Amino acid sequence: MRYNDLTGKELIDAYKGERLGILGHTDLEINPETGRIESIVIQDFSMLGLKKGDTNSKIKWKDIEVIGEDMIIVKPNKS
Repeated sequence: MRYNDLTGKELIDAYKGERLGILGHTDLEINPETGRIESIVIQDFSMLGLKKGDTNSKIKWKDIEVIGEDMIIVKPNKS
């Protein structure tokens, strides 16, 4: 799967049933040694696309449960 295939998909928290963001409006943390994606960083943006502040959250790549046609379901580790 290519990054382009993931862009535009909604990120959904399976535990809370809430929308976390849209992939493409996020950053990826990539391990420089392995080249693997470690996590998705979700920035806190307002409705107008302006950044609200320095608040962001991370979803570990291993917490992704399903990548569907329109959305990505994640089950974040509850630790």
